[in-house]
Amino acid sequence: MDGQAFIHHKAVERIAAQAKITFDSPIVLRAERDEAVLLVVGRMGERIEWSIGEALVGVNYHLPGSEPAYVYAMAEKRAKDRVILKLIDLLDVASSEEPQAVETRAFNSNENMPVQLDLEPGLVVELKRQLDRAETVEAVIALMTAEDVQRNLAGLEAAWRDNVRGHAKSRMVALGWTSKRAA
Repeated sequence: MDGQAFIHHKAVERIAAQAKITFDSPIVLRAERDEAVLLVVGRMGERIEWSIGEALVGVNYHLPGSEPAYVYAMAEKRAKDRVILKLIDLLDVASSEEPQAVETRAFNSNENMPVQLDLEPGLVVELKRQLDRAETVEAVIALMTAEDVQRNLAGLEAAWRDNVRGHAKSRMVALGWTSKRAA
């Protein structure tokens, strides 16, 4: 997972709260002493996503020292984080609870450390929500060129700024806009 970006579980939880994401009760697919596999369904407005969370001691869930195993809690965290990231269209970012993130953190080399996203994720979620409500190409352009939006975008990390701009472009295409290069 070279170059993979990771976001802390606590940040993902805050995003879910700000985006008003709700969850159905998890469905237990496998329940063993050292393993749990759960199916989680999440909802954000009209959108519905699902994912599987799994934790197996010694395989994808490693415990330091004599710490007790909480396989159900880990499986739930992984499944919920995956659902949240799907719902907010952050498919290129993984939760810090993913096995590869945990393994990467174990290395001391800075080149192997996960990238930590340090931002105000509510801004990204809110801008995307506003873009999704825009009913015309002109409304998208007006929103994206508004002084306060430009100021907020300037304060975001480049990857997040590009993510919002890409979402705006996708919304414009959905509303019938074509780029001058394609026309």
